[in-house]
Amino acid sequence: MYQELDDWFDDLKKIRHDLHAHPEIGFDTVRTSDIVARYLTEWGYDVHRGIGKTGVVGQLKCGSGTKTIGLRADMDALPMQEVTGLSYASTIPGSSHSCGHDGNTTMLLAGARLLAKRKNFNGTLNVIFQPAEEGQGGSVAMIKDRLFERFPCDYVFALHSMPNAENNKLFYVQPGAVLSSSDRITITIKGCGGHGAEPQNTVDPVLVGSAVVQALQSIVSRNTAPKERAVVTVASFLAGREGSYNIIPETARLLLSVRSMDNVVRTMILQNIQRIATDVCRAFGAEAEVEHHAVAPAVINDAFAANLAREAAISVFSEEDCPASFQPYMNSEDFAYMLEACPGAYAMLNNGKTPNCHQPDYDFNDDLILRGGAYWTALTERYLEDK
Repeated sequence: MYQELDDWFDDLKKIRHDLHAHPEIGFDTVRTSDIVARYLTEWGYDVHRGIGKTGVVGQLKCGSGTKTIGLRADMDALPMQEVTGLSYASTIPGSSHSCGHDGNTTMLLAGARLLAKRKNFNGTLNVIFQPAEEGQGGSVAMIKDRLFERFPCDYVFALHSMPNAENNKLFYVQPGAVLSSSDRITITIKGCGGHGAEPQNTVDPVLVGSAVVQALQSIVSRNTAPKERAVVTVASFLAGREGSYNIIPETARLLLSVRSMDNVVRTMILQNIQRIATDVCRAFGAEAEVEHHAVAPAVINDAFAANLAREAAISVFSEEDCPASFQPYMNSEDFAYMLEACPGAYAMLNNGKTPNCHQPDYDFNDDLILRGGAYWTALTERYLEDK
């Protein structure tokens, strides 16, 4: 660890707790961006705002080196009511940092401050603070704003807390797949409504939808190889009016979540959803309308970047704390789009035995602030070392 981080710990905790108490959703990270930009300016970074609407990039150059590195943290919160009871709990009803992005932001601020103080590297550092990771397309928005053209990066890295991590180690990174892709599907079943006493005169979308739900389960069990990791979840079945006992509705809707680790498998699943919905509905005399929203592809780490990240983590923690491989998680992250545009690696720090992310009682572990800041410093100085 670094003594400076220990000395700054109380200040860094105050930043994290302040961000936690004032969560901002999606692209509405105006206050958070203000705080990030203010600190980066104070520490000597060339600060650029409005990238991907409310994204912030701080650039720091040292020496004459031509190598460049990007470090990314997400800033946005979730539309959830917090129930932690903490003294610094969310002050915004219906909004909370239940995925730890307050901590991700603070870890990168810790590293940015230490790197600016030490100036122990030769090249260009880009610290990237992204809005709207939680399904609203913040990563894509920054890329469309020419993030990597304006701030070229040889490699880009991200770090996230992970509660209850596998084998209770500290730091997790590996080449290849780390997190799954995520797709959202809406299937609208168009039947023919009518009186519940005369079902023969209807095409019941509830019955048709039930058949579609069952048929969808065959995609993973019968069309996907057992060694592949994939999930098709029907999370909502919406039909009829509440309190209606005797009216067969005209339509029904199914809301699906689809996850996989492989682009070929992902494409196969999406094609089969379309085929099953269309064919099953046709068999009942109904019609299917399938809408697809791609949230993120799978997070696939570059081998060199992942190994570099692990070496940096080992130098700060220990080899025992940093397993060389682990089972990929079925969570998703829109950092995947950045990895499609620029090679890099996504890593995770164990948050400990805590509620999981996206639970209303989750809270980021403050002990990770120093660990994350130390990792960011070691990684940057290792890649941009003065040779």
